[in-house]
Amino acid sequence: MTATPQRGSQWRAGIVMVPLLMVLGGLSARYSGSTEDNGWYQTLTLPALQPPGPVFGIAWSILYTVIAIAAAIVWGHKRAPGRTLALALFAIGVAINLTWSPTFFRFHLITPALGIIVVMLIVAIATTFAFARVSRVAAWLMVPYLVWLCFAGALNARIMVINPAADAFQLRV
Repeated sequence: MTATPQRGSQWRAGIVMVPLLMVLGGLSARYSGSTEDNGWYQTLTLPALQPPGPVFGIAWSILYTVIAIAAAIVWGHKRAPGRTLALALFAIGVAINLTWSPTFFRFHLITPALGIIVVMLIVAIATTFAFARVSRVAAWLMVPYLVWLCFAGALNARIMVINPAADAFQLRV
């Protein structure tokens, strides 16, 4: 954390990253059919702690905004050691994140979706530590995302257990 951030660079990065993540997340959700109109999803038995559908859209909007701000902060530390690695991990994590909705909602692959969440969590933890080398604030901004991934993983695992006949992956075995 020796490099001084370039505030203008952080703002520009944030102005691009926040809407970009929101659009990518929205497109992934739209392509996946991850709405309350998804007939397959409506047939699932859901865990007791499953929030109502609209909560997910609100939560992801907040999370995408917060992690994009974290990445923008790291982006602004132009000469910080580890910046490139941190941003590369972030990009990899976002790419992995965007695969979960289609895997779960469109292709009905509950078990592989759980694997994706586990990988997302591992990459998000690595990203958080990489961000911490550049900016503690950026690292702390990743914490809600880590907590949500743990919660989402628990929901995914429970759905997998209580709906084995709905998992296209298990049905192919």
